[in-house]
Amino acid sequence: MGNGSNTSEFHSSISKTNDIIIGVIYILFGICSLSGNSMLLLVAYRKRSILKPAELFIVNLAISDLGMTATLFPLAIPSLFAHRWLFDKVTCKYYAFCGVFFGLCSLTNLTVLSSVCCMKVCYPAYGNKFSSSHSRILLLCVWAYAFVFATAPLAEWGRYGPEPYGTACCIDWKASNHEHRAMSYIVSLFVLCYIVPLTLILISYTLILLTVKGARKAVQQHLSPQNKGSNVHSLIIKLSVAVCIGFLLAWTPYAVVAMWAAFGDAMRVPTIAFALAAVFAKSSTLYNPMVYLLLKPNFLNVITKDLSVFQTVCAMVCGSTCRAPVKQSSCIHRNVRSPFMENRCCPETLECFSNYPQCCSLGHMDMGHPAGLTLVKTQSANVVSTSSVHLVVHSSRTKSTLEIVEVTEGSLPPDCMKDFL
Repeated sequence: MGNGSNTSEFHSSISKTNDIIIGVIYILFGICSLSGNSMLLLVAYRKRSILKPAELFIVNLAISDLGMTATLFPLAIPSLFAHRWLFDKVTCKYYAFCGVFFGLCSLTNLTVLSSVCCMKVCYPAYGNKFSSSHSRILLLCVWAYAFVFATAPLAEWGRYGPEPYGTACCIDWKASNHEHRAMSYIVSLFVLCYIVPLTLILISYTLILLTVKGARKAVQQHLSPQNKGSNVHSLIIKLSVAVCIGFLLAWTPYAVVAMWAAFGDAMRVPTIAFALAAVFAKSSTLYNPMVYLLLKPNFLNVITKDLSVFQTVCAMVCGSTCRAPVKQSSCIHRNVRSPFMENRCCPETLECFSNYPQCCSLGHMDMGHPAGLTLVKTQSANVVSTSSVHLVVHSSRTKSTLEIVEVTEGSLPPDCMKDFL
């Protein structure tokens, strides 16, 4: 502890009761973040041989969240209970640097992940070319991008200092009121690290939802009413909405308060507003593993298969008792087997739609065929009679005007859209 902890700016400006409440919340956040992100890394390690390129971003997200948890909470929690910053000014800058660095890394990582998922789902001609080497290059760019903005205040572009509530440190938002360099840094940070990522995330998941909705509508026209429930569609929608809402809840409060202090009268911003905004920002370390562990089927399958203690969690998500994986060939629907049907006895069914439209292939179609959807049924002459359904769907996102979606009873494509779910 140094002299910096004895100055007035390092003493809490909110009530001791509020400090204790926030300290308890941080303890809960720390425990949940540590266990959730560690579990996410464990799942990724157990399926490391079959990790897909897009899933490397989820692993990277867990690493950055653990970095934030390990560097911030051990310093913030004792300071909150002591009602003042317990450490010196150097540690204050270290705390601020780690908060900005790991926070921006997680935020940028979510943005790149949403863009990659959008490319693979909505533009498969380009998405199918995306490989692990591309993922590694983008991951390096993510860390470099965060590092540039985190080190800028150390190079006198912007400034680190104590938070207005006194028990933590971050960017000195009040400095923008009298320093042009600080103002330019804060504006750049707001635009490039909040507005741009938020826009890309919203656009990406909107396009994904529109693509899924179009595919769902096309296929359900040819299913019986009792089979129109789509568990996979629900999962995709839940995952997309959860990511968007999580991003908004975590970073919007802090962005609003920071801009209020930077462009308005910083002395009129309630200190409790900064404290609550910081709580929301740190909650990002908590919801990220929850979203991807509970809503991503291939991650959830690893947990339910290899870690029996999480069977109850699976039951809550699935709505029924979890079962061991069943071979796809042993679970045949009486009618047409479709990845849009809800079929809980086959975990692979969840993954069959999960790479739409990667499982689509352009066929040699009669271009004189009437516009719209065409349903063609064929039967094999050998062994077991198996029916195939070909859905011809107009699409504006491919070079050709037609796509074919093939769904075979008892034999679904195993690698459909796995990179999203």
